[in-house]
Amino acid sequence: MTTGIKTIPCADSLYEQIGGEQPLRDFVIRLYEYMDSLLEVKPVRDMHSHSMEEAGERLFRFMSGWLGGPPLYQQTYGPPRLRRRHMHIPIGNAERDQWLLCAQKSIDDMDWPDADKNALMFRLQEMANHLRNQSA
Repeated sequence: MTTGIKTIPCADSLYEQIGGEQPLRDFVIRLYEYMDSLLEVKPVRDMHSHSMEEAGERLFRFMSGWLGGPPLYQQTYGPPRLRRRHMHIPIGNAERDQWLLCAQKSIDDMDWPDADKNALMFRLQEMANHLRNQSA
């Protein structure tokens, strides 16, 4: 549900700390480039039935609000409900780790302070753990 109130990013949000929209977009683009190019993540790449461009745009929109920036995902799609939206995909430790490998490589490519890189990776690990729906 949209309240009609425009959200202004917090100056101390992780979204702002990494530089806002363009650096976040660059991070997501790199993440999905790794998904397309790394052989060791092919199983998780094959789980994406839609284009990586579409998946990347959804992730960018989600991460924008999740990191303290504009709530673009909610404005477009409604509440994230990540776990529910991923229940049709079997996600265990292997799938989580493959996705996190791409995220880590993308973070490593970014010109951000180490503290911001570590904070983002920690948040992504928490999210990826939450999305697991398989015991192994």
